[in-house]
Amino acid sequence: MPIADRLEKQETLRDWLRWQLDQTERTIRELKAQQEEERRRREVARREMSWKVVPGRAVEGHPVLHRGNCPDAKNVAGLLSMDEVRIAFEEFPEMEMHETCAPWGSLGIDKPPARQGGGRRA
Repeated sequence: MPIADRLEKQETLRDWLRWQLDQTERTIRELKAQQEEERRRREVARREMSWKVVPGRAVEGHPVLHRGNCPDAKNVAGLLSMDEVRIAFEEFPEMEMHETCAPWGSLGIDKPPARQGGGRRA
């Protein structure tokens, strides 16, 4: 086979391999993006089904329970599970529930009655 024909075949093979590599790299990028989106969705779901307790702001204030994704509790570290929320209520029976994020719904309980003397505070 003449050198020119062999060279042409090698260049064609090279071009095809480049195309294959481009396809593979595109697929890898897409899969990484899907993986990141899946991770983000799991984190959102975890926050939505978790809770946070914000300590009372004043000496006589009570801790306030928030849903894990409540923007008013974004600076509070740590998420609580359902069991940890039960323990928190046992430890702090006067704990209030944040009106805006309505954690009672995600706990599967009815909305608690309003407290006397000012209601709930964030």
